[in-house]
Amino acid sequence: MPAVDKLLLEEALQDSPQTRSLLSVFEEDAGTLTDYTNQLLQAMQRVYGAQNEMCLATQQLSKQLLGYEKQNFALGKGDEEVISTLHYFSKVVDELNVLHTELAKQLADTMVLPIIQFREKDLTEVSTLKDLFGLASNEHDLSMAKYSRLPKKKENEKVKTEVGKEVAAARRKQHLSSLQYYCALNALQYRKQMAMMEPMIGFAHGQINFFKKGAEMFSKRMDSFLSSVADMVQSIQVELEAEAEKMRVSQQELLSVDESVYTPDSDVAEPQINRNLIQKAGYLNLRNKTGLVSTTWERLYFFTQGGNLMCQPRGAVAGGLIQDLDNCSVMAVDCEDRRYCFQITTPNGKSGIILQAESRKENEEWICAINNISRQIYLTDNPEAVAIKLNQTALQAVTPITSFGKKQESSCPSQNLKNSEMENENDKIVPKATASIPEAEELIAPGTPIQFDIVLPATEFLDQNRGSRRTNPFGETEDESFPEAEDSLLQQMFIVRFLGSMAVKTDSTTEVIYEAMRQVLAARAIHNIFRMTESHLMVTSQSLRLIDPQTQVSRANFELTSVTQFAAHQENKRLVGFVIRVPESTGEESLSTYIFESNSEGEKICYAINLGKEIIEVQKDPEALAQLMLSIPLTNDGKYVLLNDQPDDNDGNPSEHRGAESEA
Repeated sequence: MPAVDKLLLEEALQDSPQTRSLLSVFEEDAGTLTDYTNQLLQAMQRVYGAQNEMCLATQQLSKQLLGYEKQNFALGKGDEEVISTLHYFSKVVDELNVLHTELAKQLADTMVLPIIQFREKDLTEVSTLKDLFGLASNEHDLSMAKYSRLPKKKENEKVKTEVGKEVAAARRKQHLSSLQYYCALNALQYRKQMAMMEPMIGFAHGQINFFKKGAEMFSKRMDSFLSSVADMVQSIQVELEAEAEKMRVSQQELLSVDESVYTPDSDVAEPQINRNLIQKAGYLNLRNKTGLVSTTWERLYFFTQGGNLMCQPRGAVAGGLIQDLDNCSVMAVDCEDRRYCFQITTPNGKSGIILQAESRKENEEWICAINNISRQIYLTDNPEAVAIKLNQTALQAVTPITSFGKKQESSCPSQNLKNSEMENENDKIVPKATASIPEAEELIAPGTPIQFDIVLPATEFLDQNRGSRRTNPFGETEDESFPEAEDSLLQQMFIVRFLGSMAVKTDSTTEVIYEAMRQVLAARAIHNIFRMTESHLMVTSQSLRLIDPQTQVSRANFELTSVTQFAAHQENKRLVGFVIRVPESTGEESLSTYIFESNSEGEKICYAINLGKEIIEVQKDPEALAQLMLSIPLTNDGKYVLLNDQPDDNDGNPSEHRGAESEA
């Protein structure tokens, strides 16, 4: 017999658009079957009505034949043969009337009744279960909308518990109704075959019996054919019973799961998060702007396909493109006092879409999956293995790095030179490095917060602060010209990306910079923070200035005299950091470490900072200053060259900035 399509009961709880799309096919099939059954029933009732009419007609014919004798024909003589013949025909018709009556009764029992029972029982059951499933789905959607509106902070635990129970009850009710509905639709595929064949078997048997008693008009071959059809119907009945038992057992197993399956965010304390995903699918709330200040949230089904984020509403045949994830960044955000929100940002820094997950586990897995996709891991031969390797590499940053203490004297020659020249008891700018490596707790207090973004990107600055001045705790200024740079003996520009900053306890050793690098990189790896703000770092003989590359606005300014330590990473040559000592209003001084990633080697930045501090020291002595400047080589056009190199841009080519040269 032909294979029968089935709805998978295991997918009833997920209720994905793919399942809904397949369900719509079954519902369309059930609707078509209902219309066809009604038409078939009308035809069968017409046959049954015609057979009943035949019974009445033959009965009336027999009476009419007998009534010929009672007619008073004026010329009725010699009609005795006719009357006897008609009496015989009347008996034949009466016998035929008995056969027609038996046939009509058999058609009513074996042809019309089964199709009526199929329509009134099976099709009506499917229609009722469909209505119950729709009500349960609507109730679940309302409860999820209520759950999604729970506030993030200062929420009432009692209300949260009640809403969680309400969601679990609605989800269980929807699960139960969907299982019953799916089982009915699956069984309908078997019952419709039986319902189509059983009436015709009854019709054929009735006709055969009718003609057998009247005359041998059907052969034994027809009997064997009908017998085979009956055997097939019997086999279908056996399969139906076996499938019904299997679905009953499966339904009991699926309903015997733990209540945590229905409760959202049940494992909020320690969720099992898979950070190696390269594809993800599930329901998310999408934030839509409906006006200048008004927004709405829509619960939709999202899935990743290659490097794209797709969205598929319920009932849709296929999903549509929402966001190209290549080179995008994603991070958790606070939005309208909702929990588990995250934002996808385009490669040019513009804010993209904001989505909300239903649990912490889903939120972090979506962020990890999008981060993995944004690195274009899916294009490799074995994306799962690459994702695992990258995440393991990132998590290794949590392990203390002992290599920072090796060859301390070679980590930054300019810094060591500066330490040897400026080491005295009256000058506390850079104290002498200690011989032993201090513990991490002596350098940075445990639990010190880390700031990952020094300011907003330039595009967000223009969009969000157009027409108003934005304050920045780093001392931002909107002046596009820097008068002190014109008079500076040193001007060097580097392209850097800000990784993070944090308060430290001491500036007596460069180990504090290495420890800050380790903690910043570890925190970025653990929290999946990959977004970095790019700036131009201008080193002059007076200050360090961070400049926005698009607007040329100064993002931060540090006096060079406040820089007490600076060093480059020994292994990752592009990592560089420095310590800033800033006086507080209380009279004390605070220490902060800033970590950057440079397009060029960090040693170049350290060399430039060291040269700037040397210029500050020798500016008091003109002869020493002249001797220092003479020690720096000149180009053909009279410019000072530092390190015989220029900073690289993002592509590894020489930058257009003339930061590698300085004018006397």
